[in-house]
Amino acid sequence: MDGELPFEIRFAGQDDWEEAMGLAWKTFLEFEADVYSPEGVRSFEDFITDTGLKRMFDMGSYQMMAAYAGPKMVGMITLRNEVHISLLFVDKEYHRHGIGRALIGKIAGYVQNELGKSRLTVNASPYGVGFYHRIGFTDIGPENQQDGIIYTPMEYKF
Repeated sequence: MDGELPFEIRFAGQDDWEEAMGLAWKTFLEFEADVYSPEGVRSFEDFITDTGLKRMFDMGSYQMMAAYAGPKMVGMITLRNEVHISLLFVDKEYHRHGIGRALIGKIAGYVQNELGKSRLTVNASPYGVGFYHRIGFTDIGPENQQDGIIYTPMEYKF
């Protein structure tokens, strides 16, 4: 029930891309970068600034939802390959207000009801593993590292 929440969640438009990637970068630097090698930090930056990714978003094959507190974007989630959470970031000032959980709930509803799929996957960062476990994701493999990015593959079935 979005009306009861102190924030609104909706699909992001093309004009929201830069703000969303800025939020992802800022939050990554605050909570993730210190456990990554310089290669991992560069890999993440390269990913969020990739023009091919932006093109996929513009064409509708890379979905994004965002949470807004008034006009300010306070959280964002992206989806690739219909079931894979690619990015999930919430502004530091809005942590522990249910925004991450709500974003996952909204994207899960879309995946289940609009796409007819029965699960979500994510490659959780070290910082995010505990969060994903708390909301019902389970590990589907050990922690890995690729291009300096550390992640644990996880899944949530509905």
